[in-house]
Amino acid sequence: MLTSDIRSQIDAIWNAFWSGGISNPMEVLEQITYLLFIRRLDDAHTLEESKALVLKRPMAQRIFPEGKDNLGRPYGDLRWSRFKHFAPAEMFNVVGERVFPFLRNRGGDGSTYSQHMKDARFTIPTPGLLSKVVDMLDHVPMEDRDTKGDLYEYMLGKIAAAGQNGQFRTPRHLIKLMVAMTAPTPKDVICDPASGTCGFLVAAGEYLHEKHPTLFSDASARAHFHHGMFHGYDFDNTMLRIGSMNMALHGVDNPDIRYKDSLAQDHAADEEKYSLILANPPFAGSLDYENTAKDLLSIVKTKKTELLFIALFLRLLKPGGRAAVVVPDGVLFGSSKAHKELRRMLVEDHKLDGVVSLPAGAFKPYAGVSTAILFFTKTNSGGTEQVWFYDMQADGWSLDDKRQPLLDENKLGPSPAQPLTEAEHTKNNLPDALTRWAQRDTTERERPRTAQSFCVPKADIAAQGYDLSINRYKEVVHQAVEHEHPLEILAKLRQLEDEIQAGMAELEGMLK
Repeated sequence: MLTSDIRSQIDAIWNAFWSGGISNPMEVLEQITYLLFIRRLDDAHTLEESKALVLKRPMAQRIFPEGKDNLGRPYGDLRWSRFKHFAPAEMFNVVGERVFPFLRNRGGDGSTYSQHMKDARFTIPTPGLLSKVVDMLDHVPMEDRDTKGDLYEYMLGKIAAAGQNGQFRTPRHLIKLMVAMTAPTPKDVICDPASGTCGFLVAAGEYLHEKHPTLFSDASARAHFHHGMFHGYDFDNTMLRIGSMNMALHGVDNPDIRYKDSLAQDHAADEEKYSLILANPPFAGSLDYENTAKDLLSIVKTKKTELLFIALFLRLLKPGGRAAVVVPDGVLFGSSKAHKELRRMLVEDHKLDGVVSLPAGAFKPYAGVSTAILFFTKTNSGGTEQVWFYDMQADGWSLDDKRQPLLDENKLGPSPAQPLTEAEHTKNNLPDALTRWAQRDTTERERPRTAQSFCVPKADIAAQGYDLSINRYKEVVHQAVEHEHPLEILAKLRQLEDEIQAGMAELEGMLK
């Protein structure tokens, strides 16, 4: 958790950029990202120096070389710990003309973060602003992994609040729910083919830190976590940089975050590579066949991006791999041949595990479209017996454009600090959904279809043309209301009329 002091520090840094002439929130975040990366490089170099000193041997990996650069400046001056003490004019010159070219040309530490810094642009306009921001960032504590991660999430939230790039930001509590329901393991290989700010990958990493802390005691498991577990694609270089830094500040050393147009490029190299896919892809409508990967069209012939993404997930998953993906409601009940065929494939050829219907407004203020979460397992041999449905009516936040929390912070999200009361459940269904999900193969199968969650046999779904809309199967209990006979109502009206007339006559008598 971020303290109020750290939040105030970040707000002050943000305001300094605005008053200094940078008003685009994305540009502010980019410049802060670059500076945080520069500070991270210096911290990593200092750690290597300390190791070499303790072990009394040369440094195994130097980030900043010895000697001077081609302009005669010592490489040591490029380190955060060094240039932060320079005068503003000299600092401005070193950062703009030495540090940023160093990032672009040398690739820093050779990690995926460095690859996304090759197009880094230094746009801070004045030495005074740079000096002020460096001094402010230097006072923000960055030692703790959780603090670093929360700090970056807070800055991403400021972009969302500014109304820019909201399409890249799935509400964090819904991400946590999807991660908790899929329960990542230390052996998983996780992918988000529309990664944006890498929110799903970050949440999966945090889940593993919490649920499987011993994995970091095993050398091979730790190496897999840092170098082989996390994969993300995006075709926006700005988002790649931001997503990579988000992963870095959440303690993942070298994730595979790379440029890729998921729907336009073939996927032979990634076919059946991943054991878990977590995603909320941008559903932008239709694509031309010319721009669509042929291997996806071989699965489902359509121009609809929402269907192509599901076809992509099926192609990328290993047999036995599972997925949790956000889809627009049209995927659940669309009547086109492609819609029906894709749903048939999920039910008949693979294992459709569950459908969670999200409340309208869950993605406001950026999108008002109704959505759901699909949970499925790739089997290539069927396996669907019962499909679990959950009708989520509240997620803990108001469903208007403001999206204000309805409960205290410790009672929000899928795993609150204490159990919720019945009244609190009506405001936050996430813990209940997570609990019932774990019981989908046992007690959930006994629930009536009038309940908030229930299971539907595959045969019933097939009989409905593979419609996956919860309203197709949910039964509504109508309460019987007894009405009085019309003659009784008329008699009561006559009695009331007589009483009124008597009262009027008595009033007239008193006035005379």
